[in-house]
Amino acid sequence: MKLRDTIAGKLEALERQNLRRRVRTVETPCSPHIRIENRELLAFCSNDYLGLANHPALVEAMAEGARRYGVGSGAAHLVSGHSRAHALLEEQLAALLSPWIPQARALFFCTGYMANLAVTPALIEAGDAASKKSGRTIFADALNHASLIDATRLARDAEVTEYPHADVAALGAALAQSDAGHKLIVTDTVFSMDGDIAPLPELARLAEQHDAWLIVDDAHGFGVLGENGCGALEHFNLRSEHIVYTGTLGKAAGVAGAFVVAHETVIEWLLQRARTYLFTTASPPAVAHTVSRSLELIAGEEGRQRRARLAENIRHFRMQLQTLRWSLLPSPTAIQPLIVGSNGAALAAAQALDHAGLWVPAIRPPTVPTGTARLRIALSAAHTQDDIDRLCAALVTAEQEAN
Repeated sequence: MKLRDTIAGKLEALERQNLRRRVRTVETPCSPHIRIENRELLAFCSNDYLGLANHPALVEAMAEGARRYGVGSGAAHLVSGHSRAHALLEEQLAALLSPWIPQARALFFCTGYMANLAVTPALIEAGDAASKKSGRTIFADALNHASLIDATRLARDAEVTEYPHADVAALGAALAQSDAGHKLIVTDTVFSMDGDIAPLPELARLAEQHDAWLIVDDAHGFGVLGENGCGALEHFNLRSEHIVYTGTLGKAAGVAGAFVVAHETVIEWLLQRARTYLFTTASPPAVAHTVSRSLELIAGEEGRQRRARLAENIRHFRMQLQTLRWSLLPSPTAIQPLIVGSNGAALAAAQALDHAGLWVPAIRPPTVPTGTARLRIALSAAHTQDDIDRLCAALVTAEQEAN
C-alpha cells in the first residue's frame, strides 16, 4: 500500500538520523529503583521530583477517593462530571496561589498540555475586536514547551513574535515596537530541557508596563520552588493580576492533572471558552481527591524536608561533575541537562549508562536544537547520595569510553 510505504520510509529516515523513539514498559511503581523488561535499573528520568508518586498516604487517598466517588466522572465538567472532589481541589489551589494572584480562582484540567492549550487561544479570543488597536500579538520565549507552542498555533488571528530565550531586553523592544491592542507574553518558568528559570519579575514588569497578560507554565516549578512549594511566584514573591498561572500535578505533586489560577474574571472566561475544558470528560474525582492530599504533604513539614533533600542532591550532583568535559548546563533545578552533541553520541551515552544499570534518557531534536542532543538527568528527593555517586561514576566512565 503506497500510503503505508510512505510512512515506513519516513520511519527508516528517523532510524538513520538516530531520532526514532521507543516505548519501554515499567513493571514497578514510579521510584528511583524500578524494574523494566526484567531488569533492575536506577532511574534518573522521572519528573517525580519530591518522590511522592508512590507515597503510602497518596495510594490510600486514591483508594479512598475511588470508594467515595467511583472510578470515572461520566461527563464533562459543565454537564455532570464536576464532583465535590473537583470543587474542593479548585478552592484549595486558589487559596494556595492567592498571595500572588489577586482575587484568585482555579480551574482543574486533565493534563498540563490541555491546560496550556486552553489558556492562550481563549485569551486571544478575549481581545477587543472593536478597539482601534485591534491587533493581537503573542510574545513567546524561543524555548517554550511544545504545549505552549501548539497553543499559539491554535490562537487564530494572532501574530506570534518569538523572542530569544529569557532575553528581557529583546522582549521589551518587541513590545515597545508593537501596536497591537491585545498582547500576551507566554513562557515556561522552569524550562524542561535546560532546567533554568525564566526572569519572571522582569517579565511581569513588562506585562504591566505594556498592559499585557503574562501566561506562565510552572509545570516543573510547582511543588518544588518556594519555601512552601507554591512554585515560581512564591520563589520570586511576585504578585500581579496580569499573571495567568498554569501548574502541573503529575510531576512534583506525584499524581495527575493540572490547573490554571488567575483573577476570577479570567477563570470565568476560560470556563466559558476553553475548548479543552468544555469538550472533554472530567478527570476521575478520585484523582482530584488524591491531589488534595498531595497538596497538604507539599505544604507541610514533610514537603519542606523533601525540598531540602532535593536541593542537597542537586548540590551534591553538580559538585561531583565539575571535571566532566561534557557540558553540564548551569541549572539550579532538579533538571540537570548534560550536552553531549550529536544524536548518535547522546544515544551511545544513554546506552552505556543502561548497560551499567542506569536509566537516563537521551533527548534529541526536535525536542532540543540540532547539535545539542543531551542526557536529561532528573533528580528527586527520593534519590540517595549513593544513587547520585553511582550515576556520576557511570557518567565519567561513559565519557571516557566515548573519547
